Amino acid sequence: MTTYKELFGKAVKYLSTDPTTESEGQVWYNSTSGTFKSVVAGAAWSSGSPLITARGFAAGAGSQTAGLFFGGSTSTAKSAATEEYNGSGWSNGGSLNVARNILAGTGTQTAALAASGLAASPPSASSPSVEEYDGSTWTSVTSMGTSRMAAVGFGIQTAAAVAGGTVNLPATLSSATEEYNGSTWTAGGSMGTARYKQAGSGTQTAGLIFGGGNPVSTIAGATEEYNGSAWTAGGSLGTARYLLGGDGSQTSSLAFGGDTQPGYSSATESYDGSSWSTSPATLGTARRNDGFGSGNSYVAAGGYNGSYLSNTEEYNFSTTVITAAAWAAGGNMATTRNRLAGAGTQTAGLGFGGYIGPVTNATEEYNGSTWAGGGNLGTARQQLAGAGTQTAALGFGGSGPAILTEEYNGSTWSPGGNLGTARSILAGAGTQTAGLGFGGFAPSVPGATAATEEYDGTSWTAGGSLNTARFYLAGCGTQTAGLAFGGDPAIAATEEYDGSAWTSVTSMNTGRGLLAGAGIQTAALAFGGNTGSALATTENYDGSIWSTAPNLAVARYRLAGAGIQTAGLAFGGETGPANTNSTEEFNGETSALNYKTITTS
Repeated sequence: MTTYKELFGKAVKYLSTDPTTESEGQVWYNSTSGTFKSVVAGAAWSSGSPLITARGFAAGAGSQTAGLFFGGSTSTAKSAATEEYNGSGWSNGGSLNVARNILAGTGTQTAALAASGLAASPPSASSPSVEEYDGSTWTSVTSMGTSRMAAVGFGIQTAAAVAGGTVNLPATLSSATEEYNGSTWTAGGSMGTARYKQAGSGTQTAGLIFGGGNPVSTIAGATEEYNGSAWTAGGSLGTARYLLGGDGSQTSSLAFGGDTQPGYSSATESYDGSSWSTSPATLGTARRNDGFGSGNSYVAAGGYNGSYLSNTEEYNFSTTVITAAAWAAGGNMATTRNRLAGAGTQTAGLGFGGYIGPVTNATEEYNGSTWAGGGNLGTARQQLAGAGTQTAALGFGGSGPAILTEEYNGSTWSPGGNLGTARSILAGAGTQTAGLGFGGFAPSVPGATAATEEYDGTSWTAGGSLNTARFYLAGCGTQTAGLAFGGDPAIAATEEYDGSAWTSVTSMNTGRGLLAGAGIQTAALAFGGNTGSALATTENYDGSIWSTAPNLAVARYRLAGAGIQTAGLAFGGETGPANTNSTEEFNGETSALNYKTITTS
């Protein structure tokens, strides 16, 4: 009798718990549950962090862990914006020289190509402009021979092709293909069917186009394959559509989203080199969109479905199930307030002081699900800073008197050493015995201060000054590795502290004041704030750049924060019309092995 090992080259394992890593097809017996189980691969879309700028009709390039999204339209104008994706969030890149939408794009995050499209001027006429991206800057290069818009690009920056599109509006369709060698454009083979708004993938010598349409309301499902000189017919899409997302290779591509006229599609299909098959995985948001990726990993970004979107979704075909990073509702605070301070962790948080109508001295402790009353501050105050843990916290500064420091031991507050510079709306970091206070509003200046002070558990001493004086900022980290970011009215500047001096580093993508923060210098979280209205915007800092993260459910400012980058806590604050007592918990992305129980049915 043939054994399982002889058939598949693997033995059936005998385990008391399910493994966390295994290859597809591995079978094991779980002795605790008394069941046979196996690892299976599956396809799924999961939510990603939103774009910085909501838009549609843009172009994409690169991979799921190093992607690029550029150009497009916002609700008010054509865009020159470029955003870079690192696999978890978006950060600002260099702007296009020519703002435009329905452009063709291809290449990688550090070597991309943007070709033609519809610019603001002249109206209703395509632009011949071509630009190359080097990872930071776009440079104008040789224009295409045939100016057009709503064409598709494929290949790499030095060996690219652009096919189809229209030369003007109302549309005069093109079947032309042009090839780029990194310096000049030459004519390639004509497509079998002239069309625009299609998707494409592959290389200059093994390309693929699919979907699209013509201006007489005919939606195409047709696919064509390019060999570097001529086009031949491939298998048709199951769902005809245009303005869809897609990428990959000629023998392994993915098509997703699009417009089926009427209606927007969430359908996903995969191509194997001859035919398309419908995937059980569908986009969470049906839309016109663009995307990029290859193999088993893709990204759908932005788009339009009646309004311009910032949504990002990731497609993965793998043996793991990905749970996207997200904010989730926690237990409400007992006291609704803003302008409070926070300390501690997601499962042992502390909120104290603030404004509830009058200024309050109330302290509350969070256990990961509910808040309970703690010992009151000795002096009621608002707009103070916090640091430390739930059982060893530090509260300092604030409005009246702005010089006081208090220490919390888990039940009561007691006086600490006074600040050298009296101030409010400042930021804090560190611990009760190694604290850091910086920025704020100082009556002695008067106005924004750059002063930094270090606390040793007894007294404050002067540290190095911030490069940008500001108040309503946020901070996190330690006394020797601190981070300062944001500030009023819309400061994006970020600075790192090494225990003696501040150094300016990459700014946040969204400048703002009255925000909160959590984490450490190399793994920080910034959330909420105000730029004229309450924000839900969240960003991650990795010690080098800021990138977008999932938004808060409740947009707010003058809130407090605690925790770390992958387990943050946001609580209290002001939504605009009123104060809030809501709490939200941030949990970073996780993955788990995808397995099934084997039955005889």
